Amino acid sequence: MPKRSKKEAAEGDAGEEAGRRPAKSSRGEAPALYEDPPAREVTPGGQRFTLKVTSWNVDGLRAWLRKGGLQWVQEEAPDVLCLQETKCGGAAVPPEIRGLPELPHQFWASPEGRPGYSGVGLLARHEPLSVTYGIGEEEHDREGRVVTAEFPALFVVAAYVPNAGRGLVRLEYRQRWDVAFRSYLARLDAQKPVALCGDLNVAHAEIDLRHPRANRRSAGFTAEEREGFGALLEAGFLDSFRHLYPSVPHAYTFWTYLGGARDRNVGWRLDYFVISRRLEGALCDSKIRSRVLGSDHCPITLYLAL
Repeated sequence: MPKRSKKEAAEGDAGEEAGRRPAKSSRGEAPALYEDPPAREVTPGGQRFTLKVTSWNVDGLRAWLRKGGLQWVQEEAPDVLCLQETKCGGAAVPPEIRGLPELPHQFWASPEGRPGYSGVGLLARHEPLSVTYGIGEEEHDREGRVVTAEFPALFVVAAYVPNAGRGLVRLEYRQRWDVAFRSYLARLDAQKPVALCGDLNVAHAEIDLRHPRANRRSAGFTAEEREGFGALLEAGFLDSFRHLYPSVPHAYTFWTYLGGARDRNVGWRLDYFVISRRLEGALCDSKIRSRVLGSDHCPITLYLAL
């Protein structure tokens, strides 16, 4: 196992690096790059996008700010920005973010009594109709992992799904989470369409990580976690990126800090836009901004014509 990283120590439950290691044979291999194509700004039916949502696991809001992440967000100019692993509560959000004129409506979730752990933010150009925190179950709502904003046409759910952890010590908890979270999303979907985004901490298929065989029992690629994600799709949802790009390889959103993994594109696709199936006709594009730095995850952006 690799040496425990600073990120693992801070995050506690997870360690994105825990078990997620490049295969030994990967040393010195040539990069298998992914080129994010130009955005499709219209649906196949010719409707231009009206909603742009960006999601990013920032691996610490203050560190991300120092690395220039905010500047890229301002250039991307989303209507809704969802951030995960902020590692700070709402009162501690830096003033540079608090004062964003283009995203004035801000909602922050943080864990109870655990500063520097987990945390999710949702920032919006237009004020939501309503905002809720958590999924309505005490076991899962103590860690500050979900913010839901209701807009006229849909719900936007920002989520940081718990990691199964080093040695899969939280795999059973993760399975309970998957069932409860799927039920929560289904309840929302019964009211109006849903766009779920965030670090969902699972690579669904072998195409979604560089070395699947080396990671069969690694957090994020166990059969149990993959089946949980599959059950969500079967419940009436679409993985927007794979719906549009079913066979595109090497499209990852997370790279361990170890061993130059990002330079060699030895990564995982852990960050998603999952949408209600009835939004399929409104889907213009689902982007992976793999060249954007600032975290061990890259941002992703969704275009919808609503």
